[in-house]
Amino acid sequence: MTRQTRMEAAGRWALAFPAIDRLKFVALLRGSAWVLVPDDVPMLLHEGDVCVLGRTTYTVASHPEAMPVDGEALYEAGCDVAHLGGIETVAIGGTVSFTADCADFLLDMLPGCMMVPQSSRASGAVATILGLMSSEIERAMIGGDIVSARLADVLLVEAMRAYAGRVAAAEPGWLGALSHPRIGRVLRAMHNDRAQRWTVAQLASLAGMSRAAFSAEFTRHVGQPPLAYLRTWRLTLARAALRRGDADVASIAASVGYTSQSAFGHAYRRKFGSSPRSTQRS
Repeated sequence: MTRQTRMEAAGRWALAFPAIDRLKFVALLRGSAWVLVPDDVPMLLHEGDVCVLGRTTYTVASHPEAMPVDGEALYEAGCDVAHLGGIETVAIGGTVSFTADCADFLLDMLPGCMMVPQSSRASGAVATILGLMSSEIERAMIGGDIVSARLADVLLVEAMRAYAGRVAAAEPGWLGALSHPRIGRVLRAMHNDRAQRWTVAQLASLAGMSRAAFSAEFTRHVGQPPLAYLRTWRLTLARAALRRGDADVASIAASVGYTSQSAFGHAYRRKFGSSPRSTQRS
């Protein structure tokens, strides 16, 4: 968790924020607020609701038609609390950043906006954490920043779990796919044994489906065919290992399932536009 913020507002207001390579949550502790993201209908948050935002611009507002101002400007120079005329609405926010190695993979897989209403069946843990966070803010005791940051980390994870559980059967997407009884089993196998020389037939058998049905269902949920996803996952892990200097190129290639260093280099250049060795030297 890189930063936690708070907003207190009353009357008519709106704050706009740019798209950044990070995950951000907005949680309502009091009142209500609208969240607006491009190409989607405005969403009204009530007390206890949480919205997780990916790589998208967004606006938080008292009314959907309110003219927004630059929200980031209110949090400059280390200021973590924005005061907008009162305390009718109180919200907290948190931001999680990723290393450059993983940011593209994770953010490309996640939707731009994930709503977790308090009324959803899976939001019990979210409500408990929000209560603890609110209490911690009000207590203002020594170590409060550390406790609040850890609670914010857990809140983000629980909110994404709740969202995944709520949309798994209804909407396509990577989080829903992880919760899917068949596709999730395949994803976990890919992640746990990335060096395995997986074939579509093997993966379909693991899912208990025919090859055609499995490929179609996997692509519908994840957004790309099984072996394309596996290749992206392997190369993302390889790039991270190269930047850390974990081993030489050949060893890293083998660790992610490539028996040929030249095949690994070709796939790597096609994906990232540079060679494995240039990444290792940077």
